[in-house]
Order: sequence, then C-alpha cells, then structure tokens
Amino acid sequence: MEQKILLCWLGATDIKASSIEENVGLGPIAQATEGQSYKEVVLLNNWTDAAAKSYSGWLNKKVPSTKITLHNISLSGPTNFGEIYQTASTVISEKLQEHGPDISLVFHLSPGTPAMAAVWILLAKTRFPAELIESSREHGVRTALVPFDISADFVPDLFRKQDHTLKRLAAGLPETAPEFEDIIHRSEVMHRVVLKARLIAPRSIPVLVEGESGTGKELFARAIHDASPRKERPFIAINCGAIPSELVESELFGHEKGAFTGATTTQIGHFEAAHQGTIFLDEIGELPKEIQVKLLRTVQESEVKRIGATKAKKVDIRIIAATNRTLINEVADGSFREDLFYRLAVAVIKLPPLRERTGDVSLLVDKFLERINKESDKEPGYKHKKISVSARNILLSHSWLGNVRELQNTLTRAAVWSLDEELSEEDIQEALLPVPPGGNGEERILNLPIGEGFKLPEIMKKVAVHYLERGLAKKHGNKTKAAEILGLPSYQTLTNWLKKYNLE
Repeated sequence: MEQKILLCWLGATDIKASSIEENVGLGPIAQATEGQSYKEVVLLNNWTDAAAKSYSGWLNKKVPSTKITLHNISLSGPTNFGEIYQTASTVISEKLQEHGPDISLVFHLSPGTPAMAAVWILLAKTRFPAELIESSREHGVRTALVPFDISADFVPDLFRKQDHTLKRLAAGLPETAPEFEDIIHRSEVMHRVVLKARLIAPRSIPVLVEGESGTGKELFARAIHDASPRKERPFIAINCGAIPSELVESELFGHEKGAFTGATTTQIGHFEAAHQGTIFLDEIGELPKEIQVKLLRTVQESEVKRIGATKAKKVDIRIIAATNRTLINEVADGSFREDLFYRLAVAVIKLPPLRERTGDVSLLVDKFLERINKESDKEPGYKHKKISVSARNILLSHSWLGNVRELQNTLTRAAVWSLDEELSEEDIQEALLPVPPGGNGEERILNLPIGEGFKLPEIMKKVAVHYLERGLAKKHGNKTKAAEILGLPSYQTLTNWLKKYNLE
C-alpha cells in the first residue's frame, strides 16, 4: 500500500476548529485526514508553543493512528516568501531522508497564507514532486490541479519577483537594501547587476566597475560603500583623468614637507584620508604607468609611502575602480599593467548601457519627472510637467549614447523650456542632443573585437531588435507603417521578423 505524508502550515481556521467555542467545522487539516490514511502529518507553524501543542493533541485524538509532528518556525512575517521557501524545503528534505525516496508527498494548499500556498505549488512543480490538495466546507477535500503547461509557463512569471527574494535569501542579504534604492530599474539585466553588487558589498575585496559614460558607476560605488561595514568611514571619490600627471602621486599618496619645490607643508594623500573607508578611483585607465606601479604596491602591501618619506604607512582601505573602457583590452594594448588589473578585478561589475535595459527607460522618465517637479516646485511660474504619449515614444526609441545621465539632462531641458504642463513631441525633439555620426552604431558595431565570446548572431539580433522596436514605437504599433519606414516589403515580412526575434 502506498504510504503518504501530509505537509501543511497550521492555519488560523485550524486553531479555531480545535476550540469548542468556535463553530468553523473541522478546519482544513482535520478535514484532509478524514477518509485518508497518512503515515505522518507534518505541521509547520509559527504559532505559540502552547497553541500548536493544543492543536496537535486535538488532531491526534481525531486520527490516533497517525503520527503528528510539529515544526515550530520563527518567521519575520507570514508572507515572507524567502523564509517560507527555505523552511518548507528544509523540512521536506529531512522527511525524505527519514522515510526514504519511496514515500509520497502531499502538500495542503488551504491552511496558511497565500504566500505559503504559492511555495507549495512552486516546490511541487520543481524540486519535490507532490500531490497538491485543497479543502473547504462547501466542496470537501479535492486535488488541486496545476497542469504542466501552466506550471511551466505561468508559474515562472508569477514568482519572478519572489525569485529575487530567494536569491537575496540564498546570498544572506537583508530584507531590503535602502542603499541601492537610488538605482532605479526593473529590467532583469539590472536586477542581476544589483544582486551582484549587494553580494560583494559586505566584503572588503576590490571591485572593478565597467560601463559606458553615464551608466551610474559612481552611484553603484557609493551604494556598495553604504551597504558595507565601512559605511561610517570616508568615501573618497577621485577622477584619475582630472588630476595633472605631475600631481597624481602627491594627490594619491601625499608628500612630506620639503619633498619637492613648493611642498611647504606635509600633506596626506587620498589613500591615507580614506583609511578604514573606501576609495573610488574613477577612470582608472587614465593613470600613468609609473603611478600604476605605486598603486600596485599599495594594493599588495596595504601601505602607502608619501613622497619624501623614509617609511611606508599601513592603510586599511577598500578600492573600487571604474572605467568606461574594457580594461582587459587596455592590458592587451599595453596601456594598463596586467598585474594591477588582476589585483583590482576581483569582483567585476559590468553596467549595461541604457539601450539594453528593457523596460527601464519608461520607469526612469517617470522618476526623473517626479524629481524635477519636486525640485522645481518653488520656482516662480513653474508648472508641474507630465509627458505625452508621443513624447514618451521618442524617448523610448532614442539610442541614449550618454545613457542615464543624458536621459535625465534631456528631461530637465525639456521641463525648463516647455511653457505647457504637458511635454510634447516637439519639446523632446528640441531637448535631445544630436547623435554624432557613427557615435552609437556603426563604430561600435563594426569594430567589435573578434575572438573568444564573439557571437555574430547575437550582434545581428541586437541590431534587428533595436530598429524593429524603434520602427514600431515611431508608428505607434502600426505594422504596415512601421514596415514602410523600416524598408521592409510588406506587413507580413515585418511580422516574420518580429516572430524571429520574439517581439510578436
């Protein structure tokens, strides 16, 4: 005879059912045990010890031949998806180890919160195949059918947001990360980047942030610092390309009085000033080769030596470096030291350009307009701005060579120049900066390095998707007109292209 174990959360209705003063029937759990034999009923609960034991004793009288097991769980909240998932997974694994793989699992969806039911569905359709049941006073106990196609296609979307919670939990991350709230996004590619940043934030390992100008490299660096144990210590940002070459060493490492002409006083460098904190070296690829040697020693030995000093001084700093180049290519060209690169590139975060952040532009437009309206609220004659559909479409189809910074500046210009409350298509066109010839397309596409990681079909797809989306946006989704401006022979040809690249 097949042996089953029933796993469920102990719900409020079950607790009430065990009280003779309540008239709620048997409750979902006891109802499920009527007419069905279980080897064990496993009750996960976050009730008080007295309430849980009272219910367990009551249920045991109903089914004396069934083993009743209580698992007291401490949850920060009854809808904390990550904690519920981890707890349920642990208990199921323990029971499978105890009973062996031949035991059949039954998950009861009715007791507990909707989040708890969602976890049972997810576990039953992924890690732990199980029968799903539900019960009610009106319909009794019945199997809850979640067909394969629904579980395969619908469930991943249903739990997409919760999956990020699971990733956070698995990484040991806190429930929220206020330090990263200024990084406005909803795209999957940015979710992954932010997760990586949060993972490495608590550690003191060096970080290399790569990304085009305007992608928010310093914003990420500050968020990493603020989410780290060093957050109460200094965060010093240095633009390596803005310091005259003859002053770089003094600025970074300091100098002693009389070390050179004009050194009338002793001066500590940025590395000493950042002791126990974080130093952010922006545009690190601009550092002269001779300074790269000294920086390498600082990274290796955790010490700095001022110009003119006889002894080095120990420093405890975390280095976050950033560049708008691909630094490994600089190493190949001989303009950046290979040994320094591998010292700095312990954790590498690559920030995607805005054109690759699907869904983020519209969100950023709303957030930036909200910010502009708030900051300009007290300016004489200022009218709160909103944006028309046609104006938004122009922003969505623009290539954004300057990325997030360019988008924000464009909206600011449009809001300041427009005399109306609604930003029109003309307002945005006037506020946009001209795209230099080849600035965002030809040069970047035609001069990519060919070698390991080069994939021509992916490059072709990026080009096709970019123009297909722009054409549809410009013609407000009208396929016939979009096909015309894209140079395609017919509506059907455009449809075929959309299907090919999953844009239909």
